[in-house]
Amino acid sequence: MRAPRADGLLDGRRVLPGPSLAPYVHHLWSVRWSVRSPFVAEALAHPAAQITLVGTARGSRVDVAGVQRGRVTGVLEGDGWRLGITFRPAMFQALLGASMAGLTDRVVPLGGLLASRAKTAAWRRAVAATRDADERFAVTEAFLAPLLPPPPPAAVRLRDLVERMARDRSMLRVADVCAAGGLDERALQRAFRTYVGASPKWVIQRYRLHEAAAQLKSPHPPELAALAASLGYADQAHFNRDFKRMVGATPRAFAARR
Repeated sequence: MRAPRADGLLDGRRVLPGPSLAPYVHHLWSVRWSVRSPFVAEALAHPAAQITLVGTARGSRVDVAGVQRGRVTGVLEGDGWRLGITFRPAMFQALLGASMAGLTDRVVPLGGLLASRAKTAAWRRAVAATRDADERFAVTEAFLAPLLPPPPPAAVRLRDLVERMARDRSMLRVADVCAAGGLDERALQRAFRTYVGASPKWVIQRYRLHEAAAQLKSPHPPELAALAASLGYADQAHFNRDFKRMVGATPRAFAARR
C-alpha cells in the first residue's frame, strides 16, 4: 500500500517453490537491507499464513503469522535480513493441527510447531550462516519438505476455492462462493474459520481491495463510481469507507500519490 524510497540498500527476491512444496507453499521470499533511516512499508496481506525468519545484529528469530485482517506494517532499521515462507490459503492448517482462527491477527514464535525445537533451531542457524539468497531457499526447502504430509482433500478444496476467489471477479458475494464450493452458508463459514482463519465475506473484500489498489495505481485509473460498481459495491460511498478503513487513505488520495 505504501513504501518510501529506501535510504540505502534494499535487496528483495521472491521465488516459486519446488514440486515438493508447491501444494502447500505459494512462494519463498528474501530481503536484505542496510539503511541509514528506518524504512517503513504498509501492505494488505493475503488470507494465508506465513513463516518469517529475521536476522539482525541482535540475533535471529522465527515467527509464524496467521491471517492478518488489518494493515501490516514492516519496519527495517540498520542492517539485517528476512526470509519468508508464504503458504497457500488453507494449507497451514494441516501443519497447525487446529483451527486457523486461533492464529488470526496473531504473530507467535514458531518454536516446535513444525518440527522439534532442535531441528527448527538448526534450520535457523543454517539460514543465518549464509548471505546467499539461493542457498537460503535451498536450505529452507530441505527443512520443510519432509515435514509436509500428503495434502488433506478438505484443505485442498478450500485452497482452490479461495484462490479462485482471488482471480474470479464475478465472485462478489458469499452466495457466489457457496455456489462455487457446493456448500450452504453455515458449512462455508465453518470451513473458512477452520482452514482459512477468516470469513468468506472478509476474503472477498480483501481480494476486491487488492484489485482496487492495483487499478488505482495504474497509469490510467478508472472512475471511482465505475470501479465501485465493478467490485460489487452498492454505491461509491460504501466503497470509499471500506477502502479508507483498510488502506488508510481515500481511493482518490491513494490514486493521487501513485
